[in-house]
Amino acid sequence: MTAPKDQDGPRVNTEIDSRTIRLIDADGEMVGVVSLREGLDMAAEVGLDLVEVSPNADPPVCKILDFGKFKYEAQKKKNEARKKQKVIEVKEVKLRPNIDDNDYDVKMRAMRKFLGEGDKVKITLRFRGREMAHQHLGMAVLDRVREQLDDLAKVEQMPRMEGRQMVMIVAPR
Repeated sequence: MTAPKDQDGPRVNTEIDSRTIRLIDADGEMVGVVSLREGLDMAAEVGLDLVEVSPNADPPVCKILDFGKFKYEAQKKKNEARKKQKVIEVKEVKLRPNIDDNDYDVKMRAMRKFLGEGDKVKITLRFRGREMAHQHLGMAVLDRVREQLDDLAKVEQMPRMEGRQMVMIVAPR
């Protein structure tokens, strides 16, 4: 018993190397265990291919079907699965320790929108010059953000200093 050779997809017709196979006909009915020759003949009678659907079974399970259509359906399923995948991005919002209320509200709307789309948000609070001596002001701004986003986000990374900036990451709940 050998595994399928390196190729994309199952073995078809003469590529099947087992003497006996468990056959399923074109209507999905179980025929039973037959010789490979018999299976190939039955497939040729209805003008379809003999496709090995379960090579690791003993004997391998083969089905009579249109291989071109089978490959097309498999490709369609793969593309559909790829389409449904959501890539989580990290969006960055930059704030200042002494941000004005209106600017803060605009940034909060942006954060809510990003979280609503399923993205993580990295909040960067940048300190300039003497602001470094007042890091407690920056911490207060990030605490305010955390409280206001509590309903739709959880803090993934608590605020921490990275050079001249304080960083916090929130993810959607």
